[in-house]
Amino acid sequence: MSAEKIITDFKKKNFKPYYWLEGEEPFFIDEVMNFAEHHLLSESEASFNLSVFYGKDANWADVMNACKRYPMFAERQVVLLKEAQQMKDTDLEKLDPYFENPLSSTVLVVSYKEKKLDARKKIVKTIKAKGELLTTKKMYDNQLPEWVNGMVLQHGLSINPKSVAMIVDNIGNDLSRIKNEVEKLAVNLGNRKNISEDDIENYIGVSKEYNVFELQDAIGKKNLPKALKIIQYFEKNPKAGPIQLILPSLYSFFSKAYTIFSATSTNEKEIAAQIGINPYFIKDYMAAVKNYQYAGIEKILLLLHHYNLKSVGINTSSNNSDADLMKELVVKIMA
Repeated sequence: MSAEKIITDFKKKNFKPYYWLEGEEPFFIDEVMNFAEHHLLSESEASFNLSVFYGKDANWADVMNACKRYPMFAERQVVLLKEAQQMKDTDLEKLDPYFENPLSSTVLVVSYKEKKLDARKKIVKTIKAKGELLTTKKMYDNQLPEWVNGMVLQHGLSINPKSVAMIVDNIGNDLSRIKNEVEKLAVNLGNRKNISEDDIENYIGVSKEYNVFELQDAIGKKNLPKALKIIQYFEKNPKAGPIQLILPSLYSFFSKAYTIFSATSTNEKEIAAQIGINPYFIKDYMAAVKNYQYAGIEKILLLLHHYNLKSVGINTSSNNSDADLMKELVVKIMA
């Protein structure tokens, strides 16, 4: 079961008596919870039939009593228990009898962020049998481009791969912020339907010339002047390219380039599929392979690991700034 499927069922008025939303990714939990709060009842129905509790302050007996009430002037009532992970486990367990015998006219939605129920407990089987259990996981970095594309398509828009990369490299794995930025773009595009690099620069604030993607491109092509120029920009604009964002991105790029040496095909599209990248970018990876060869990329991966440790104060006796470390790193990479 996915958040999207639960919301689709909500729209069809296909309800289970309760929904337990748990796991590492708060975005999907919040999506379901927000829809339940604002769309399951009309404004007039909500005034009598919507109850919202927060785990930090909630009393289990109050939650139980709310769930057992019958709706007033409506087909159903909605009870939301947010941040349930902040309740004591013993208090949560006192809700077990309700999960065993829920009221069909109540829709209970529980958010249990950053934690999961013990799968060995009886209550998990009960929830799966009588309600709905959504367990969320953090999205892997390589899944983000496809997810951004999907978010853009939901708004009836299109976007090119480089613009997607600019969003992903700048924002990272913050799905809520990505959604907000895409919505901002949708509003500002007017009648246009395609998102360009200029739009990313104008409305999200990511420079199309000075960003992590362009630094990666400069290093891959052994363009030292361009790389140093971008790092100088980051030095003046620290939020544009923090070293904690740059190093993982570079490591991901060169790790994938490294796997090209074991590819079973010489066809670029097939190689792109094998290493898990958009074919649009394969020439960048092939350029890095040509410029550095096997030993060079192996050296780069070791350097990135070494400078990642330096960036957090390990294996270094100097007080170099992040920009100094980056300049030193790219010079060693291209030496």
